Amino acid sequence: MEPPESITLDAAEKIILRWDSTASEETRDRMIFEGDRREVDQYLQAVDEIQRSMSAATISDGDCKVNSAIQIAMARLEDEFRSILISNTSPLETDSLIDPSFSTQGSSMSEHSVEFEEYSEDERMLRQVGESPKAGESSSRNSASYRSTNSIRELDLIPAEAIYDLRCIAERMISAGYLRECVQVYGSVRKSAVDSSFRRLGIEKLSIGDIQRLDWDVLEVKIRRWIRAAKVCVRILFASEKKLCEQIFEGLDTAIDDACFIETVKGPAIQLFNFAEAISISRRTPEKLFKMLDLHDALMNLLPDIDAVFESKLAESVRIQAAEILSRLAEAARGILSEFENAVLSEPSKVAVPGGTIHPLTRYVMNYINLISDYKQTLLELIVSKPSTGSRYSGDQTMPDMDFAEFEGRTPLALHLIWIIVILQFNMEGKSKCYRDLSLAHLFIMNNLHYIVQKAKGSEELREIIGDDYLKRLTWKYQQAATNYQRTTWVRVLYCLRDEGLHVSGSFSSGVSKSALRDRFKTFNAMFEEVHRTQATWHVPDSQLREELRISITEKLLPAYRSFLGRFRNHIESGRHPENYIKYSADELETAVLDFFEGYTASQHLRRRSQ
Repeated sequence: MEPPESITLDAAEKIILRWDSTASEETRDRMIFEGDRREVDQYLQAVDEIQRSMSAATISDGDCKVNSAIQIAMARLEDEFRSILISNTSPLETDSLIDPSFSTQGSSMSEHSVEFEEYSEDERMLRQVGESPKAGESSSRNSASYRSTNSIRELDLIPAEAIYDLRCIAERMISAGYLRECVQVYGSVRKSAVDSSFRRLGIEKLSIGDIQRLDWDVLEVKIRRWIRAAKVCVRILFASEKKLCEQIFEGLDTAIDDACFIETVKGPAIQLFNFAEAISISRRTPEKLFKMLDLHDALMNLLPDIDAVFESKLAESVRIQAAEILSRLAEAARGILSEFENAVLSEPSKVAVPGGTIHPLTRYVMNYINLISDYKQTLLELIVSKPSTGSRYSGDQTMPDMDFAEFEGRTPLALHLIWIIVILQFNMEGKSKCYRDLSLAHLFIMNNLHYIVQKAKGSEELREIIGDDYLKRLTWKYQQAATNYQRTTWVRVLYCLRDEGLHVSGSFSSGVSKSALRDRFKTFNAMFEEVHRTQATWHVPDSQLREELRISITEKLLPAYRSFLGRFRNHIESGRHPENYIKYSADELETAVLDFFEGYTASQHLRRRSQ
């Protein structure tokens, strides 16, 4: 296109006045930049001539007239600037953010913590955040191109021809001293666009107080959504807004592109990060740990992108806020772990669980530290000090003992997890005292220690953190508890099968006291039946452990019973009603032992006995 011919000051003034927005409704409603390009170029040339004349030293009598013309021109350009921005601004389309060919990158969060709900069309933009498009790919909107820097993806928000017009207007407004008006118009329109994108991403306008008053189950869902949305906001939305500011304003005035960017996104950025800040300063309870860590990991991964997008001096407060939130989330995680340890130590329930089975606290704690181990890499960085175990030499009976010297070279995280298990054992030992039957108390300890070992062995991460040496120690403890159970229960039963007290001396005697022998059989029968009646209602939930315990019982009971029966059966069968004394064969005892530790109710056990 050939440059337009030069015009005189008078002609320039007439052009400016012809487009005076206050002159008529028709003029106000018609936009120059929506019409013929020659009119656009002519108007811009008129503005340039007015500005040139104002800076020339020859103007004297016409100063007032020229000043009036430039004010009219700036008002018109402000309207045109706003109109171009609005007409070329639309919410980010999902196709601009998602492409089926993108490969999913690994997340810093554990799989268990990522629960994706069904998405509406507007939510699809949340799925693929953090992925870079393949070389040569472009989105469908306005043939937008991507400029990718690591994980940042900058979209072209406005077509190139509109950016050219906006830059032409901004250059003249700034030159005439209307910088503030230009920035305000730009910020107002673009902030509305950002707000619209926020709504599509599900980011609500909630104060810190509003967030802290929400129930935790509601917040868990919002945290998942926030993590996905924050990646879109920082890596795509804010980055694209920054690029647009640079395209329009860069080089026109000192840091004006930064000023327009901050005018546009500072409020939304504060709104975005206020959510994470509210979570970081909320009341610390154990159930919040993993979402805190999810937030921490997400923000840690975003921090380099935040620093890149908000790199200017004007954006320093956003960078500082993000860094401070990250620090508070780390401190909250450390505090929650300490609170959890105290909660396990002081868990007050004193009601014995039926049948000596695994205590709910044991299940909860082991599942909890299994989840902790899933966050090993994060927590190895966050947990830097040993647990507070109190005074080991104070004689305080309410505090378990742990000698850190035995775990020299272990990480602080490992020490904390071992300490939690030590606390849990201590608590279970206290709860075992609720059982009046000492045998059941030992069985309870065995069940719970065995569960601890199996859960630790079942998690590769947890096993690696705790170490096989410590697991061997725990294995010995539950085996010792099993031995204690057998001693407490079966020593007194097997004591009935001894020879002592059965033999008598005399020339007319067979050498065996039949009355003592009958009493011995009766005592054995009564004791075994009581054990059978009682221990069929006890419960060993692990099938392998249950079978091993039964085998161990039968290996001690059956040989002793067969031997006793072999030595003394004839003495009973030669008398009256032998069935009242020899009630069980060895096979029947073996069958009866199969009822042990099944956790039957009393009524179930009676029905089985009657069958």
